Amino acid sequence: MLKQLVKTNQFQISLFMGVLSFFCFALSLFRVEISGTRHFLFLNWNLFLAFVPWTFTVILAMSPNLQKSRLAVFGMLGVWLLFFPNASYILTDLFHLSHSSSMPIWFDLVLILSFAWTGLLYGFLSLWNLEELMEQFLSRRAITLLSVVLLFISSFGIYIGRYLRWNSWDILHHPTKLMGDIGDRIINPFDHTRTWGVTVFMGLFLTMLYFTFRFLRKNRLN
Repeated sequence: MLKQLVKTNQFQISLFMGVLSFFCFALSLFRVEISGTRHFLFLNWNLFLAFVPWTFTVILAMSPNLQKSRLAVFGMLGVWLLFFPNASYILTDLFHLSHSSSMPIWFDLVLILSFAWTGLLYGFLSLWNLEELMEQFLSRRAITLLSVVLLFISSFGIYIGRYLRWNSWDILHHPTKLMGDIGDRIINPFDHTRTWGVTVFMGLFLTMLYFTFRFLRKNRLN
């Protein structure tokens, strides 16, 4: 495993993301110790869900045999897409900021932003990995277009997670109700203006962030 991480240039990234994740976990434990409450411990679960799509793409990156199979790559894409919105979902946990909290609002802001930034990095790194894997099947222009589409799908996922309270597991537990909610918003878009407002503007925001990340990373590598 270690050799494969080094060979695929994933070791340093994995180590760095591990440090960031540990920092977030330590902050949440510090808050529990000082405040005597467990209010923001759920952020660790949300960060774990953000970690999942990145893990899928790293495993695929370390498996040359799987990469040769179009079925395996696109199958992994389907599973990855179920979890990808979790990476940016943590941004919406800023809704939990409150002056009446048991901790100063500035500390809770730092706490949530730390988790949100780490989650975003997991998402962006997984999308970057996915782009590299798709190069054997699609042109660069098609990959760029696909990335934008996936970011907007992720934004829609953020909406149904935050406002409709669905999660990635519900595709297995309550598929009919979930698809009904999604279908209604597609068939009757003007009855759900908030849905598409959140989707469009969050999609634009994530697209701006991701292509900033991609531009800086490419120029750093060059």
